[in-house]
Amino acid sequence: MFTGIIETLGEVTDIISEGTNRHYIVKSNLSNELKIDQSVSHNGVCLTVVALSEDTHTVTAIEETLQKSNLDKLKVGNKVNLERCMLMNGRLDGHIVQGHVDQTAVCIKRTELDGSWEYRFKYDANRGNVTVEKGSVSVNGISLTVVNSEIDEFSVFIIPYTHEHTNLHEVNVDDTVNLEFDIIGKYVARLVNR
Repeated sequence: MFTGIIETLGEVTDIISEGTNRHYIVKSNLSNELKIDQSVSHNGVCLTVVALSEDTHTVTAIEETLQKSNLDKLKVGNKVNLERCMLMNGRLDGHIVQGHVDQTAVCIKRTELDGSWEYRFKYDANRGNVTVEKGSVSVNGISLTVVNSEIDEFSVFIIPYTHEHTNLHEVNVDDTVNLEFDIIGKYVARLVNR
């Protein structure tokens, strides 16, 4: 379980395909603190550390993960948002994020405002996921507050710190991001639809 508060950015240094799996080697200032079999969120996807070196770690994504997330679009040199799993005795600064991407969305608007940024994302509403005004959503693993919520799209406003310290500064119109909708909202939607 995660909070959606990104600890650092990692850089993809190599990608190795093996059957339908893909191994990502990521360089970060967290890599030397990780352990084999540890869960780490990469752009909001919970992945298991399978190998370590001095300043890199390796994680593996299976075919289903590649189909349901934007990891299949990663290239060497891309930045990924990293977060280690939540400590149960710590503050929950973001919201409850499971690291299970529900679907992807496409950035349809990126506007630089006077000191902040607005990003608007469009997603497939036929999958039953919803956002609510002032509710939480995870975008590439970042816990964000929803504004201007509609049936199949929503906006988020980004402060300079978040823009600089996550990979959102690299997201442009037509880019794909990972979405994880609020777990409480998903349970409520399921109960209402029964």
